[in-house]
Order: sequence, then structure tokens, then C-alpha cells
Amino acid sequence: MATLTMRGKGSVDELAAYLSSEIENSGISCEKVAQTRRTVGNAAVCLLVFEKYYWRSSNRASLTVLLTGADGYVTVDAVGAGGGAGVLFRFSWGAEDDFVATVESSLRKRGFA
Repeated sequence: MATLTMRGKGSVDELAAYLSSEIENSGISCEKVAQTRRTVGNAAVCLLVFEKYYWRSSNRASLTVLLTGADGYVTVDAVGAGGGAGVLFRFSWGAEDDFVATVESSLRKRGFA
């Protein structure tokens, strides 16, 4: 499992659209499988879930991205999981890290830290 938390300026809706495009374009086998958006008080929350097939591990990895925003700032939490192969060993060849790295590089382009 791989995790990432970053924060920066922007809106949840704009950033969700941007990340969806960047992540889905990161590989031919990558697809968004779910998206949910909620408003809680003055905060917007968006949950994105992606799957990607990794040939090197012969398995699918999932990427869950949670965007939480208020007052012009957005916090992004990303969790990559499920890229391991085998029953006893969850050796993933770095699939989860690779999936989360896509989010990190995309956010850094937008000035997130």
C-alpha cells in the first residue's frame, strides 16, 4: 500500500476534473470506476476511485483519491492498494507506489506540496 497527502490552492471540482484526466491518461489500462461528490457545510468533498492493470505484476491496482476543500484550499489524500500478486506474498513490483506517484507529479505541476 502507498499513501500520499498534499495541499494547495484550488477548487475541488476543478482539481477532480484535472486529476481524473491525468490519472486516466497515465496508462491504456487505467479507468475511473467511481466518483462521488458531497458538500458538508462550506466544505466540498470528492472521492475518486481508479483501477489500472499492471502487466509486470499481472494484477490490478486500485487508487483512491479523496479531495477535501474549503476557503480556496484543497487537501488531497491518495491511497494505492491491491497491486500484489499471490496468496502468501503481496509483492507488487511497485504498482501501488507507481499509481500514487502519478497523483504526486500531477499535483506538483499545480503547485501543491
